[in-house]
Amino acid sequence: MKKEKDTQTSASHKIMTVVGTILCIILTPILLINLTLIAKSYINQNEVPSVGGFLPLIVLTDSMEPVIDGGDLIICHTAEAEEIKTGDIIAFFDPAGNGTSIVTHRVLEIVEENGTISFRTKGDNNNAEDKMLVPQDKLVAVYKTRIAGAGHVAMFMQSPTGLIVCVVLPIILFVAYDVVRRKLYERKRDDDTAALLAELEALRAEKADKQN
Repeated sequence: MKKEKDTQTSASHKIMTVVGTILCIILTPILLINLTLIAKSYINQNEVPSVGGFLPLIVLTDSMEPVIDGGDLIICHTAEAEEIKTGDIIAFFDPAGNGTSIVTHRVLEIVEENGTISFRTKGDNNNAEDKMLVPQDKLVAVYKTRIAGAGHVAMFMQSPTGLIVCVVLPIILFVAYDVVRRKLYERKRDDDTAALLAELEALRAEKADKQN
């Protein structure tokens, strides 16, 4: 019976360890990346925060279908204007916008005037090219890859509910896991100690019976 109980305890301990490890693997990068992006957004308020030159962007429209869909999370990398080639997909501050909105469209033509580079752009799914050229100082990054539909998840994580579900709740679960793991370990240690003492007591009693 004790052996069966020990087996069940060991199995529970292994399951809890696996769950805790998975939570650590998932949470640690997310927290580190979020903290880095938040810190950079405060330090450099005029720049889009990035990690190692890479920056995630959420696509809100379908202007780049079928290459990029609305709701995708795209990964871009910072680049100099001189590195951009015709056909590249670039992320840039909309020159016709409020100065903060970022558009991701394809470069149709590179225009050079008086030593300054501008880009003629168009969304693959749009009927017409963008009305204004994109000056090189509006360039944010060049598109590298996408994670289909992950933009919806990212937007959810930025909401109060998402923050609770994706960050606060996992932290609480991890703390709870650690408390339960410690209690299971202490219970097993106490059971082993009690079993050892009982075995020693039985040996003493057996020895005393033989001497009598």
